[in-house]
Formats: sequence, C-alpha cells, structure tokens
Amino acid sequence: MVEESEEDFFLPDLCDAQNILFLVLVAELLVFVVILANSSVVNFSWSDLGLVSLFVQWLVLLSAAVLCNLRPYLAGLVTGMATFIGYGVILLLTFIFSVLAEWFLLNESWSVIQSGNVARNLIIAAVMTGIAFRYFFLQHKLRQQQQAELKSRIQALQSRIRPHFLFNSMNIIASLISIDPELAEEVVEDLSLLFRASLSDVNALPVPLEEELDLCRKYIHIESLRLDERLKVDWRIKVDASSVRIPMLTLQPMVENAIYHGIQPLPKGGTVTVDIYSDMGMLYLTISNPVAPEKFAHESGNKMSLDNTRRRLEVVYGRDASVTTHQDGETFTIEVRYPLEPG
Repeated sequence: MVEESEEDFFLPDLCDAQNILFLVLVAELLVFVVILANSSVVNFSWSDLGLVSLFVQWLVLLSAAVLCNLRPYLAGLVTGMATFIGYGVILLLTFIFSVLAEWFLLNESWSVIQSGNVARNLIIAAVMTGIAFRYFFLQHKLRQQQQAELKSRIQALQSRIRPHFLFNSMNIIASLISIDPELAEEVVEDLSLLFRASLSDVNALPVPLEEELDLCRKYIHIESLRLDERLKVDWRIKVDASSVRIPMLTLQPMVENAIYHGIQPLPKGGTVTVDIYSDMGMLYLTISNPVAPEKFAHESGNKMSLDNTRRRLEVVYGRDASVTTHQDGETFTIEVRYPLEPG
C-alpha cells in the first residue's frame, strides 16, 4: 500500500470540536447502557454512572489528544501500520488508566479481581476501538467515493460549452473579420481563454478572485457584442481581489446563467449586479438579475451548475460554505458564502 497524505487519512481530526463532541456523546451513551444493564430502572446507580463516566471520559479525551498529535505521523504510514499503532496507543492508555483506577480504589492487596477488571476494560476498549476505527474507515471511503463522483460531474460540466454561446461567438467572429479584424482577434483570444478555463484541472487550488473576475469580463465582452446596449453589468467589488481566493469557474457560470436566463429573454435587456464583500471572516458573492416574464423565459435548466458549485465549495471550505437562491419580485439572486480562508 502507498502512503497517505494527512488530508486522505481515514482517521478524522480529533482536535476538531465536533469530532470530540461526537466521541464524548458516544462514550457517555455506552457508559449509560453498561450501568443500566447491571442495575435496574428503579435502583439505578447514579454514583456508579458518575464514577464510570469520569473514568471513560478522561480516557476518551486523553486518547483523542494523543491521536490528534500523532495524526501527522500516522498519516505518513500505510493504513495497516497506522491502524496498528493507533489501536495500540488506545489499549496502552486504557491499561494505564485501569491500573491507576484500581490502585486508587484498592482497599486490600491486589488480587485476581483487580486483574479481571483491568482485563475487562481492555476487552471493552479493544471492541469499541475496533468498531470506531471501522466506522471511520468506511466514512473515509464513502467520502472519497462522493468526491470522486463530484469531480467527474465537475469535469463533465467544465467540458460542456453551451452550444448557443459557442455558435453565437463564432457568428460574432465571422461578422467582425471583414469590418473590424482587431476586434475579431480580441474575441478569439477571449474565447480561447474561456475554453482553457473550462478544461482546467478540477483539482487545482483556488485562484485569486481577480483571475475569476477577468474571466467573467471576457465572457461579458463577447456577450455584449451580441446583446449591445441590452446588457449592463454593475460591478460592486468591495474586497481586495488580488488577495481573496476562489475556486476557478465559480462566479463565471453564475454570471452566464444570469445573462442567459435573465437578460437575453428581455426585449429591453437589463442589468446584472455582481456584489462581492466580506463580513465577519466570510466572503459573500451575490449575483442579481431581472426575471424574464413567463412568455419570454427560457426553459428552466437542471441546476447542475448551481449544485456543482455548492458541492465544490463544500469540498474546499467545509460546512461553512453555502449557495442559496431567492426571488424578490422581479429580481432573482444567487448568494455564495464561504470562509475567507479554507478550513
């Protein structure tokens, strides 16, 4: 087996508050079931629950802290060796804590009873650790499968150039060759950059926002030659576009949808508003466009672009990223939100 990177390691980040909360809750449920099985509802021993909970929670938290610090090292090992070491660490901590607890509660000399209690704790820890590791491994494989499917969908989306846009661009170039060759050359260059971006590596790191804005402006430049005065764009950029980063082809497809579904069907055209600002460590991208009356509107799309944008942001930025839409009267708005720095 090949070595894994820390991002591809099956063991989750046990320094994360949500993962620690999950472990604490599962451990406490296990303690409650064990105490309840050894007593009854009427004679339930709250003192035993408190003592066992104290023992188990200290063991769980200490194990999580040790594995958290060992995770960068374990991620560099093959999966089998990393599992063996992690398993051994938890059993060693269980043995140490069990011996200390038995010595603390010891009234007489050490006997077979204390040894049996230590052995019992080791067996329980071995079984529960095995279940937990298996759960983490399956979750990791499921997450890998979902990301692989997402990447395939994004690649399909990126390689799909809308036929209407391609044909319109070719017609624009053909009509400009004889009357304005320089402008025709500009359109060819803009179109080539859009093609290059659409075929770019889906796994590439986020690019500076100014690159995505430049891509949007090149697309708008081509469309403005066709729509002329019908297309207006109101740019409201309130962040440093050179330092803020964004996954490539996040903003451009939404601008394209705003023009295709909002501006193009309207006989008088309209204005696409792109508002980008930051607040409380989050970046907000809002794209608004007028809504075409039903008799002029295109058929609604399959929302594949919007869904892929949402999933791409979740992969890069986690649960803090979101893509929402709403319609207020005659204005349709898409709002994208994600942390300024990836989690």
